[in-house]
Amino acid sequence: MTQARHFLQFSDLSREALTHVFERAAILKRRRDAGELYRPLVGKVMTMIFEKNSTRTRVSFEAGMSQLGGHAMFLDGKSSQLGRGEPVEDTARVLSRMSDIIMIRTFEQATVETLAANSRVPVINGLTNEYHPCQILADVFTYLEHRGSIAGKTVAWIGDGNNMARTWLQAAKILGFKLKVATPKGYELTVLDGVDYSDCYEAYTDPKLAAKDADLVTTDVFTSMGFEAEAEARRQAFDGFMVDAALMAAARPDALFMHCLPAHRGEEVAAEVIDGPQSVVWDEAENRMHVQKALIEYLLLGQVHD
Repeated sequence: MTQARHFLQFSDLSREALTHVFERAAILKRRRDAGELYRPLVGKVMTMIFEKNSTRTRVSFEAGMSQLGGHAMFLDGKSSQLGRGEPVEDTARVLSRMSDIIMIRTFEQATVETLAANSRVPVINGLTNEYHPCQILADVFTYLEHRGSIAGKTVAWIGDGNNMARTWLQAAKILGFKLKVATPKGYELTVLDGVDYSDCYEAYTDPKLAAKDADLVTTDVFTSMGFEAEAEARRQAFDGFMVDAALMAAARPDALFMHCLPAHRGEEVAAEVIDGPQSVVWDEAENRMHVQKALIEYLLLGQVHD
């Protein structure tokens, strides 16, 4: 049996593979916009496991799989034995005999790793506390659409040193851009994969210093799912970290603004920024579907050229 390809963190794909996925995403997006049917996955099934709820992750994977001719099946804690304590290993063995690909959105990265280790079919990380690789695929693709190559550019991350920031760091290493991260004390970005990022990473506690001359400014909610008990403490700690017009003015004049959504206007981002001319958040959200279609195609079919 051929070893399944997995996408558990951004660094699972090489620069060559990522370039292919981005090129295919552009082709698949153009085809959909032109009304062309492309259905290479007729008869294929994706099982989607949601231990954390989501709007964009569910809709983008379900719609994308349908457009490719396949079917996406939704499972959550109430509709699967995972919610009743079945070992992840057993779930993986069963689902991978009935599905062609599995996507999981959960809490611990270890759950995703265990699922993949016991699966016959590709596993995609739809989000964990540690990483959010599909979102960064969409974000980089959105930058490519609007500004061309991201190599040599500067991305400013403002906010929590969370799964998004950690995944941006992996992307910076592979794709050759600089990541400047501004976090309050106590919320710094911690590296979990043992890689030396000193050649592409700078840490700040002043958001304006991080945003200075950036080509892209991006942020996320200050309290991620699963950390709700810390909401008030975080609100105080992140005072002064909202991306507003003054912060964007520190970046390059043509800098883009991104947010993975959902957004809280008036907390991590001002309405004038997310609804303003530099914002590409709606393209970014739509592009989840296009890059994930290209990713699914790659994991199941390899490098397609047509």
